Amino acid sequence: MNRFALSLLLLMLAGAMFAQPKLENKGDVAHLIVNGKPMLMIGGEMGNSSASTLDDVSRYFAHLNRLGLNTVLAPVSWELIEPQEGVFDMSTVDNLLTEARKNDLKVVVLWFGAWKNSMSCYAPEWFKRDTKRFPRAHTMDGMLVEEASSLSRNVLEADKKAFCKIMEYLRDNDKEQTVVMAQVENEIGMINVPRDYSDDATKLYNSPVPQSLTDYLNKKKKALHPYISEKFKPIGKNQTWAEMFGNGMYAEEIFQTWTYAKYVEEIASAGRAIYDIPMYVNVALNSR
Repeated sequence: MNRFALSLLLLMLAGAMFAQPKLENKGDVAHLIVNGKPMLMIGGEMGNSSASTLDDVSRYFAHLNRLGLNTVLAPVSWELIEPQEGVFDMSTVDNLLTEARKNDLKVVVLWFGAWKNSMSCYAPEWFKRDTKRFPRAHTMDGMLVEEASSLSRNVLEADKKAFCKIMEYLRDNDKEQTVVMAQVENEIGMINVPRDYSDDATKLYNSPVPQSLTDYLNKKKKALHPYISEKFKPIGKNQTWAEMFGNGMYAEEIFQTWTYAKYVEEIASAGRAIYDIPMYVNVALNSR
C-alpha cells in the first residue's frame, strides 16, 4: 500500500472514530449509525434513581451485560450534576461512561431536568426553593403545582445550561461513542389539569395561535393524526387557541403541548450545537 493510500485510510478510520452517532435515513427508515456502522439497540432501562451511585451503576450494568443487552437507558439527574447553582459535578456521567465501557454497553442518556414524570422533583434544591425566580405552573384556582412553568425564561435558561454542560462533557470525553442518544426531559405534561392557568399562560392562551404552527398544520393537513385533524379549524386570521381548536379541555391541552414543544426544541437545539447526537422527547398522557 502506498503512502497516499495509507494516509487516506487512516483519515477515514479517524473520521469514523471521532464522528458523533447519527441517524441515517434510507427511504422511510432511519438507521442509528455508531462508530461508522449501523447499530441495532437491544436495550434495558435503569430505575429513576438507579444511576445515582457508582456501586449501583456497576452492579446494574454488569447484570444488563449478563442478560445479553447492548444498550441501557440511564438517568442523569439535574440535582446531582448541579447541586449548587453554577457548580457542576459530572461524576455521575463519568460513572456511566466508565461502567458502560467495562460491560460493553452503549448508553442513552435520560435527562431528568426541569421535568421528570411531569413533576420537577429531580431539579436541584436551589431551583425548587426559589419559586419567584423559577415559577411553577398554576391550577384553575391559582394554586402552585410541582411542575415548573414551561413559559419561564429563567427555568429554560437554567435547564438548558445544565444540559449543555453534559453535552460539552460528552463531546470532550466520549470519543468512543459510548453515549449514542439523549432523551430531553422525561414524560412532560400537566397532571390533573390540561394547562397552566397562570396569568402569563392565560394571556398567551387568549392570544392568536402562532402563525408558524398554523402554517405547519395547514401544510401537513392530509398527514395529521385524526385527533388533531378533527379539532383543527382554521377559519380566519388571528384565531385564539379556543377559536382554532374548540373551546374546551382539548384546545387547552394542545396549547400546553405547544409550550412544552417550543421549550424542548430550544434545549435540544442548544445541546446539538455542542454535540450533535440524536435526541428525542417523550410525554406523559393522562388516563383520559
